[in-house]
Amino acid sequence: MAAVASLSFCGITQSSSSGRKIRLPSSSRSLLSDSYAFRVRTSFSLHSIAFPASPSTSRFVVHCMSTGSDPPPPVSETKLKFLSAYKRPIPSIYNTVLQELIVQQHLMKYKKTYRYDPVFALGFVTVYDQLMDGYPSDEDREAIFQAYINALNEDPQQYRADAQKLEAWGREQNASSLVDFSSKAGEVEDALKDIAERAGGNGSFSYSRFFAVGLFRLLELANATDPTILEKLCAALNIDKKSVDRDLDVYRNLLSKLVQAKELLKEYVEREKKKREERTSPQKANEAVTNCLAENLYTRNTHYTNSSKYLACILICVTNFVNYCGDCSPSY
Repeated sequence: MAAVASLSFCGITQSSSSGRKIRLPSSSRSLLSDSYAFRVRTSFSLHSIAFPASPSTSRFVVHCMSTGSDPPPPVSETKLKFLSAYKRPIPSIYNTVLQELIVQQHLMKYKKTYRYDPVFALGFVTVYDQLMDGYPSDEDREAIFQAYINALNEDPQQYRADAQKLEAWGREQNASSLVDFSSKAGEVEDALKDIAERAGGNGSFSYSRFFAVGLFRLLELANATDPTILEKLCAALNIDKKSVDRDLDVYRNLLSKLVQAKELLKEYVEREKKKREERTSPQKANEAVTNCLAENLYTRNTHYTNSSKYLACILICVTNFVNYCGDCSPSY
C-alpha cells in the first residue's frame, strides 16, 4: 500500500433520504449519488477505493492522484546502503564520525529546498578529507567516500570533480575578482550566479554548514584575508552572513584542536612502535623484559585511551559543528 502524502478535499457531496445536500463549486466537486467523496493525493496513479460510510446505501470514495515524487527514504535505509557498499571494518573513532555525518547529510539531502551545488560539494569534500586525514589506508578512505555518497543517491565523481574545479578556480582569483563573479562568464561563475539567484528567492536553496565551509575554502585559496571580503561575497550570493560567521567561527576553532589531537595520537603510536621494535631486537631482549616488568602498563594504556578519546571527541565536534567542551582533554 502506498503511503498517503497529503489530502486534498477537492469536493464533497452528501445526500440522504431526507434530501439534504451539501455542495461545493462545480470546479472542485465530485458528484457521486448517495456517497461521500474526496480526493487523496498519493505517489501513484489515479484509482478509487469505496466502502460503506453508513448503514444506508452511501459509499465512501477515495480518489488517489500522483504527486510526481516519491517519499524520501528513512535514515536507516541510507545507513544500510553505506554499510552494504563498504563491508570492511572501520576503526571505531572514524566509524562513529561517519555515522554521525551520514545522518546529518541525509537530513540535508532530503529537505524539500535542497539542491546540489558545487560550493556545497567543495565544503563537504573539505570536511571529509580533514576528518579522515590519517586514516590507515588512502585506498580505503576513497572507497568509503564512494560508498558514502552513493548511499545518498548522489554521484561521488561529481563531488570530487566539482570540488577540484572550484579549488583550481579559487587559486586564480584575488579578493576583488572573487566577489565580482556576476560580471564574468565561465562554468564556475555561472554556478555562483545560479546560487545567488536561487538564494535570492527565485528557486530552491537550502543553506548548510558545508556551504559555509565551501565559501571559507574559496577565501583561503584566493588569499582573501580581509574580513570585508566574506561580507561582500555573502551579499553577492544573497547568503545570510550571520549564519556563515557562526558556523565558520566554530569550524576554525575546531580545526586547530583537530590537528593537536591527531598529533598527540600519532606521537603516542610512534613511541609505542619504537618500544616494540626495541623489545624484538636480540641484544636488548633482557633489558626489554626488565623494563616490561617495571613499567606501569595501566599508565601506558591510560595515555593511549586519553589520546584516542580526545581525538574522537574533536572529530565528533567537527562533524556536528559544535564548540569543543574541554572534557576530553588529555591529562598528561
